[in-house]
Order: sequence, then structure tokens, then C-alpha cells
Amino acid sequence: MAGHSLDGGDAPGNRAWGTISRDSFDNTEKSKELVYRHLAWLTALRYQLRETRVWESTRKAQNAEYLRYYSIPEMQTALETELAKFLPDAELMQILATRSKATQIMGLQSKAIRGLFSSQVIGVTQFVDMQRSIRDFLLLQGRCERIKDFPYPRQFASINSFFIKLFCLLLPFGLLREFDSLNQSVEGVIKGNMVWLVIPFSVLISWMYTSLGRVGESTESPFEGSANDVPISQMCRTAEIDLREMLGETDVPPPLEPKNNIVL
Repeated sequence: MAGHSLDGGDAPGNRAWGTISRDSFDNTEKSKELVYRHLAWLTALRYQLRETRVWESTRKAQNAEYLRYYSIPEMQTALETELAKFLPDAELMQILATRSKATQIMGLQSKAIRGLFSSQVIGVTQFVDMQRSIRDFLLLQGRCERIKDFPYPRQFASINSFFIKLFCLLLPFGLLREFDSLNQSVEGVIKGNMVWLVIPFSVLISWMYTSLGRVGESTESPFEGSANDVPISQMCRTAEIDLREMLGETDVPPPLEPKNNIVL
């Protein structure tokens, strides 16, 4: 996901983890455990990024009407249900009791790798590679959290909104003289009436500026669940399919399908 990424929109990071987990040792169950715990981390993180913040605009009046044209997967299924697919009951209960679930899942992952190293199931090279991957995943998680929790400075957004409204209010008065002067170059019934064109042109120009303002507002929060969001749900589903197929599984979920050409 480029700049706004869940690890793994960076698919190579997911695939690398799947390959390391599968090939670092000859234990199918342990490989599956590591891969599934990684999928649980992706799941917890995408749910965390979909949480509502007071400054987000998806549920404002001008945007709420569009929610019926698409669905937000994280709003359709409970986090507990999704995590239960990847974590054993003991770990699931432990994670659900914590505040930062994605971080705690990575903590469990690190602890599990340390256990494998201590019992000499993996060597020092594999241990270092896996710990480096966990560090990278946590760095990417932190970047996503900063985008989510620290949007563009609100004072800028507030002043920008005020200036746009002021501009739209004063615009017709600025166009009056220009359109009135057009009467000298026209003939017929419209001569003397050109000033009335101020109304549609003012509306059109004002609409352009207010639309640009709203586009800027929505792009401040690329995970909130709007139609223009970074499609983290689709990316995580793709990662799940790839990793489970690496394990040799065939009963994998289908890719998410667009609804009205929108996929999250």
C-alpha cells in the first residue's frame, strides 16, 4: 500500500514471511501457526484502522448517503469472529483482553520465535531473519497508526474551509462588472441580461472549489471506510490467499468482489 500501507499491501513482505515460515524448519504445524498468527495480525490491524475518529468524514451527512452503495467488511463481521479463524482459543482470549491487539499479536509471534530458537528448532540465521521481519512489520504498523490518528493539522483544514466559504460568498460580486460589460458585445434578447449569467457561473465555480475541499478532507484519512479509501480489506484477503496456498491449502476464501465498482 505504498505510503499508507498495512504491511502488507506490501505483498512481498507477506510472501517473504510465508516463505520463511514454511521453509525454515520441517514442521508443518509450526509453519501454519506462524503464518496464521501473521494473518491474525493483519486482521487486527485492519480492524484497528477502520475504527471511527471524530474528524473523519465518511458518516457526515454529505457522505453517509453513499454507504448504501458498498459494504465495509470490518463492519459486517466482528473482530472476534475473524481472529478465531487464525488463533487458538487461549491466544484469542488473551488478545481480546488487550487494547492494542495488533501489537500484542506481534508480541506473541516474537515470543513463539524465541521459543523455537531456544529449543534449537531454528538456527540463529532464521531467528535473526524472523526478528528483523517482525521489526519491519511493527514499523509499518506504526506508520499506519500515525496516518490514522494524526491527520493533516486541523487548524489548516478549518481555515481552508472558512476561506472557501468566504470565496464562494464574495465570488458573485466579483463577477458582476465583468458579465455586465459583456452586454456591449452582444445583440438581441440577451443584450442587457448578461449579468444574470453570474448565477450559474458562480454556482459552477463554487462547486469546483467546495468539491476540491471535500476531496482533500477525505484523503486525510485513507482507512476510514469511504469509497476512495486504500483497499486494505482486499489487500489482506489477497495476502491470506497467497499465504494459505503456500501452506498447500486449497480451501481458501475467494477474493473480495467490487460492489458498484467499489472494493475496500
